[in-house]
Amino acid sequence: MNDYKDNPGSPPPYEPPHVDPGVADAEARQWAMFAHLSALVGGVVTAGWAGSIGCFIGPLIIWLVKKDTMPFVDDQGKEALNFNITVAAVFLALLILSIVTLGIGLVIAIPAWIIIGLAWLVFTIIAGIKANEGVRYRYPFTLRLIK
Repeated sequence: MNDYKDNPGSPPPYEPPHVDPGVADAEARQWAMFAHLSALVGGVVTAGWAGSIGCFIGPLIIWLVKKDTMPFVDDQGKEALNFNITVAAVFLALLILSIVTLGIGLVIAIPAWIIIGLAWLVFTIIAGIKANEGVRYRYPFTLRLIK
């Protein structure tokens, strides 16, 4: 028998690629990316009448539909949902501060909304890219409400 170890000039025998069960396949990575980036779509579509509330509708739908069949999407969908709920809660708290202080709180709220909005945009794009690479991304400053 012609063994590869005995004859280094011969081609190595075919070995099927090793698939790690913990690694997400291409479809799961794509759905996880959609879970993150759907927040951007929700933010754009509902910005006029629902503000940051629309940002967690997309991740919620994707997570609910795919959580039982794709563990990676379950993990990343929950992460996207938790992050967008956290951002919505902070935006709402700043709005309440502005109302309670009869507009004086806007001195704090407007710059905070701008900074948080930019951070939300950047972190969401980073999360979408990482999810597409198969990396389990964790947003900073996120309340993990859905476990």
